[in-house]
Amino acid sequence: VQLQAFGGGLVQAGGSLRLSCAASRNPFGSNVMGWYRQAPGKQRELVATITTTNGSRYADSVKGRFTISRDNTKNTVNLQMNSLRPEDSAVYYCHYNTNPRGTGLDYWGQGTQVTVSS
Repeated sequence: VQLQAFGGGLVQAGGSLRLSCAASRNPFGSNVMGWYRQAPGKQRELVATITTTNGSRYADSVKGRFTISRDNTKNTVNLQMNSLRPEDSAVYYCHYNTNPRGTGLDYWGQGTQVTVSS
């Protein structure tokens, strides 16, 4: 499974960005897709995930600001990011796990930079 991410860029604080990720195929049926991020000098952290049955999970820091969605027919996942803050700046990675609980095989996209200026 290959993941290709789109979106990202530079935005002012309070602005919005949309990230999209497409999986090349989905041979495993049920799965979980989502986004993680990594800022310089910090560990990679979960941002949001969503299962094939639309069960979603968010980091506390983005709840109410970010919305994750997916299209199972196209194997895509989107992350709408509103009210962005400078602390949201990071490289964002698309993620796919073959098990909806996240206990299967991991696949990662190439990462896309999000920079929020103050």
